[in-house]
Amino acid sequence: MDYAKLLSLRLAAPVSKCVSASASMTQQLLSSPAPRPRPYRVCNGDRSLRKGVTAQNLTELIHQAQSALRIPGPVSLVLDEDGTAVETEAFFRTLEEGTVLMALSEGQTWSASKTPGYQLSLSHKPPRRIDVACVTFDLYKTNPQDLGCLNIKATLYGTYSMSYDLRCYGAKRLMKEALRWTLFTMQATGHVLLGTSCYMQQLLDATE
Repeated sequence: MDYAKLLSLRLAAPVSKCVSASASMTQQLLSSPAPRPRPYRVCNGDRSLRKGVTAQNLTELIHQAQSALRIPGPVSLVLDEDGTAVETEAFFRTLEEGTVLMALSEGQTWSASKTPGYQLSLSHKPPRRIDVACVTFDLYKTNPQDLGCLNIKATLYGTYSMSYDLRCYGAKRLMKEALRWTLFTMQATGHVLLGTSCYMQQLLDATE
């Protein structure tokens, strides 16, 4: 009888550990925060319309693009830069925020942009010209309450490229940041004036 009780206790211990470990893992999965939506930009097949959208996954991004661009029927997403198809969730998660994608309806295919941007050249247009710099300005919104975002992309000699995103958020947030910097500047100025006055007082006391 004692042997049976001892055996049942030994068998129940690992089972209870597995149950508790499973329960804690389930609680962690349920309590872990959901991934935040990331901003992207989408355009239609002829690049005549651009919109800013946010999405957590590829399925949501397709729905957002279809709704924002008002494209009836199913759509497929490709990178606007080179036409690479975005078909898997794994590839979608490798995209950076602000990536420009093209939404293609049935029968449409990707084609390179015929107007890459404003051309800057150091000389007049020769018969066989060499582009020195190509600068593209893209103004978009990721949130209707934001003032707008500006993407600047520069390509030098058709080889070296660089881009910069200037994001202007809502007026309330801009005012809050301005007040924060003003307060910081006033505090720093006060500390400098206080230190200078203490130093000057020490000099006056030393001369007396």
